Amino acid sequence: MESPEMMEKILQLVPQQPPFRFIETIDYLDHDRIEGSYTLKETADFYQGHFPGFPVTPGAILMEIMAQTGMVAFGIYLMMLEGEKEFKNMSALLTQTHIRFKKQVAPGERVFIRSEKTVFRYGKLECRITLKDAKKDLICFGEMGGMLLVRK
Repeated sequence: MESPEMMEKILQLVPQQPPFRFIETIDYLDHDRIEGSYTLKETADFYQGHFPGFPVTPGAILMEIMAQTGMVAFGIYLMMLEGEKEFKNMSALLTQTHIRFKKQVAPGERVFIRSEKTVFRYGKLECRITLKDAKKDLICFGEMGGMLLVRK
């Protein structure tokens, strides 16, 4: 398992920023797996129009939460292990998803992401990924693939 300092460094390198940053913590990190969490802000703009009176987190946001931890942060770490040092001109591309949804997520809930590498080659990462709630109930799961591109 990586040190808290390395996990913090990875968080600082994630390019997404508020209000579109959906990663708060990295709780576990090694060359095969990353785990992290995020608390959905009750004041997020998307709740205003996504079922007024009964706000529900959009599935696209849940997938973005999964991707920021399980693909972007994890991909940065894996590229660092291969010697990459410069991430200023980085872009992330989600190239494939196959996600199954099991339950809804309300505003204010804390969610937990776990991503396990299945393939990492030339900046392309494929993972099995899960999103769970604080009770450890499965919210959604599946596979994601993407690439990190660093322009020199």
